[in-house]
Amino acid sequence: MALLLHRIGRFAFRRAWLVIGAWALALAAFLGAGIGLGGQLQESFAIPGTESQEAIDHLAAVFPQTAGAQAKAVVEAPDGASVEEAPYRDAITAMETELEAVDGVASVLGPFDEYAGDQVSDDGRTAYIQVQFDGSVAEVTDASIEAVTDTGAIADDAGLVVAFGGEVFQETSFGLTITEVLGVVFAGVVLVITFGSLLAAGMPLLTAIVGVGLAFGGISLVAAFAPVSSTAPMLAVMIGLAVGIDYALFILSRHRTQLARGQDPEDSAAEAVATAGGAVVFAGLTVIIALLGLLVVGIPFLSVMGIGAAFAVLVAVAAAVTLLPALLGIAGRRLVPKPGGRAHRRAVAHDEGGTRTMGRRWVDLVLKAPAVFLVLVVGVLGTAAIPAASLDLNLPSDATAEPGSAQREAYDLIADGFGPGSNGPLIVTVDITQTTDIFGDLDAIGDRIAALDGVAYVGQGLPNETVDTAIIQVIPESAPNDPETKRVVEEIRELEPSIQADLGTPIAVTGYTAVSIDISNRLNDALIPFALIVVGLSIVLLLIVFRSVFVPLKAALGFLLSAFGAIGVTVAVFQWGWFADLLHIEAGPILSFLPILLMAVLFGLAMDYEVFLVSGMREEYVKTREPRTAIVHGFQHAARVVTAAALIMFFVFFAFVPEGSGVIKGIAFALAIGVAFDAFLVRMTLVPAAMALAGRGAWWLPRWLDRALPSVDIEGEGLRDHLAQAEWAAGSAAAIRAERAVFGLADRPVGPVDVEAPEGALLLVEGEPVDRRIVAATLAGRLEPVSGRVAVFGRPLPSDAGAVARRVAIAEVVAGDASSRTVGEQVGARLDATRAWYRLWPSRRARRVWVERAAQASGAAAAGTSPDAATSSPPPFAADTPVSALGAVDRTLVALAAALAEKPAAVVIDLDDETGADDARLWAAAARLVPRQVTVIAGVAPGRPAAAFAARGIRTVRPSPAAQEATR
Repeated sequence: MALLLHRIGRFAFRRAWLVIGAWALALAAFLGAGIGLGGQLQESFAIPGTESQEAIDHLAAVFPQTAGAQAKAVVEAPDGASVEEAPYRDAITAMETELEAVDGVASVLGPFDEYAGDQVSDDGRTAYIQVQFDGSVAEVTDASIEAVTDTGAIADDAGLVVAFGGEVFQETSFGLTITEVLGVVFAGVVLVITFGSLLAAGMPLLTAIVGVGLAFGGISLVAAFAPVSSTAPMLAVMIGLAVGIDYALFILSRHRTQLARGQDPEDSAAEAVATAGGAVVFAGLTVIIALLGLLVVGIPFLSVMGIGAAFAVLVAVAAAVTLLPALLGIAGRRLVPKPGGRAHRRAVAHDEGGTRTMGRRWVDLVLKAPAVFLVLVVGVLGTAAIPAASLDLNLPSDATAEPGSAQREAYDLIADGFGPGSNGPLIVTVDITQTTDIFGDLDAIGDRIAALDGVAYVGQGLPNETVDTAIIQVIPESAPNDPETKRVVEEIRELEPSIQADLGTPIAVTGYTAVSIDISNRLNDALIPFALIVVGLSIVLLLIVFRSVFVPLKAALGFLLSAFGAIGVTVAVFQWGWFADLLHIEAGPILSFLPILLMAVLFGLAMDYEVFLVSGMREEYVKTREPRTAIVHGFQHAARVVTAAALIMFFVFFAFVPEGSGVIKGIAFALAIGVAFDAFLVRMTLVPAAMALAGRGAWWLPRWLDRALPSVDIEGEGLRDHLAQAEWAAGSAAAIRAERAVFGLADRPVGPVDVEAPEGALLLVEGEPVDRRIVAATLAGRLEPVSGRVAVFGRPLPSDAGAVARRVAIAEVVAGDASSRTVGEQVGARLDATRAWYRLWPSRRARRVWVERAAQASGAAAAGTSPDAATSSPPPFAADTPVSALGAVDRTLVALAAALAEKPAAVVIDLDDETGADDARLWAAAARLVPRQVTVIAGVAPGRPAAAFAARGIRTVRPSPAAQEATR
């Protein structure tokens, strides 16, 4: 991965305007398509598989007029007046008439209708009109909602206070306020302090804003075709801004450090993308995987939120490794820190006696008493997590709407006039297919429900037209988001077995309040399993990265401490009401999906900080084997960047708290606190303390596990080796170059070999068949060398094996009695196998040309002419000649022609003993067939001359048995 990122970084640096133009085009396309298609955000809290959702689906089929979305028009008469007085009553009746005419409204039930329930308050001042739509929340159009609210003018004109509430009026607008902008400004200030340069500080902000814009455009595009929650784009913007700035910060910080040490800007940009960018890709992938893990919870709206946020993170990673190096290419040397400045001094401070930064002083303090700091961090975070035990989850409703909004006003009017439970009526569905006394049984069921504690009102049972399903409205005494309402729902459901046994009428509880409760319960149940999945994932990923058992376990436990500590503080503020007035918060239940979202996002960020801190420690420990030195070295070189990244995250997240939407406030607050806990308490205090206490044991890993785990080069060790090899390879114009190269396997080596072969030359590899084939396959990029240095066409092996394999073709000689193909078919099959994806049909011309060239070369050699002489001899074979009819020399030439049809820079062929008697003819024909610029690598038995290639140059590799033995 490091090598791929190095190439991407170098390409973006060199082709800066091309990359910037591509990003500008993508941004315009996504935003234009998303806005142009007019996608609308919709709140849809459907949750398949729950009792409430199954009941809604059943009602949609058998009782459609009750299954759609609902709304309420709430009116209040002036002090001392009653809604039943003539002018007010007439206005309410007129509103009903207007509402019935609205497109999309299925039914309207006014307070004075015959079948109205308790829709007028006891004091007579407040009443409400129940509006039933014929579709779900997602299906109700903006035009219908606007038409409903327009009817409020009738009540206004009559002197009534009117407000509209219900699920269709849930806030679905998206917008940023001045406080979110201030968060970006604070992030900019941190960047200026970190880099000491306005130019450098602006780059992470620019890449993050471009990434967020593209992600928002993508989400808007999806919203045109599928329901997307209003929370999804805000969450994507919040996370995209935070990680976008941080990821660019990590790469840019590495780049400026390297520039201060005298590195060329292009080389520095490519190396920064390969090393710091590798950690960015790793961290981004962990966030994406955790967010996509929300899909397993099985809640559609949460899945959409997870996918949207994951897309924003993916775009942020792509911007960091492509757009940022393009900006670095435009800036060039203007980003070099000024000599003598703080940034320059920090960059060049290598040795232990160098500048004592704040990070160095802090880690020295922690290492003086690591056990004390470990206990303090665990104690603080453990205490902060205590409120999490009383976590109460619920979905957003009118109760959580912004004070002063229409839906909040309607909620308050209903609560004041009818009691809080009237804002969340429950719908009990009854299967009446097996009863003969429908109304008697419905009354009996209503009586049993009314006898439950916490039930304020039970309506009359209402059968549908086909008399197979009935509904009963139940109004609890408590508010929809009150834990007491959850208890009422549970007790009604507990009545179901006895009601079915006594009356034969199964019941189910549904309605918006019941759906909200079911979602909260499912999310609450999923919290611990999801945490275990995330922790398990973190352990596996960090095992691969750090090759240690202790580091992943410590990182996972630290993540759990910070996550539950953040949840605990969020409960204390948002549920218990601590500092609520200061933060413009109303106490109440915690958003149902907040804990899982927090864990998903914080997990990736925590692993991000872990990688940047501990990778430097591991790199130093590998060099020195001194645990304490490694901790100090890794910490002091990463502390400033991690501190800046955490502060940026905190400011960006926290900016959404004071004036953000009600739904996003809790998420933003929890993420801000979680980042602060994880970065400053866990990663920068607990990690060095725990590593110091563990000593050498922190880096222990069983050998069997080390062999089983894949290798991930986060620190860029493989890249540095590749760059050194590439520099050596560039030092010679030879097509093939080997220096003390050993081929084969560690337990059966071939070599060492020293050779340089110019372009177009013949390299003879002499020896046993298996040995020469191993050497040839390695030079073709198909096998890795054991040791030493090998380069083919300036590409070092094995790091550039893919590029070498694309330029070197292997000719496969088929035994005469083993082939059923013709000459043309053999060449054509090779062309088909190597044909580019955009070529739909094979090139018949290329097949004909190479068959003719092979035949002419064979004929000329057979006639005894020189390789460069023209010949009029008839060709010994044609395209339709069976390969089995050819002699050994001609079969070899056909195989060579088939490989050359790929247009390689070099071709590999192994010659068996069959052609030994005709070596002169074979080499003469090969010299004529192979273009002069193509290098030939031929495996042969010792002593087989190839005089025909003398003019091009011949090099011979003869690994001796003694040399092979010496390398064992």
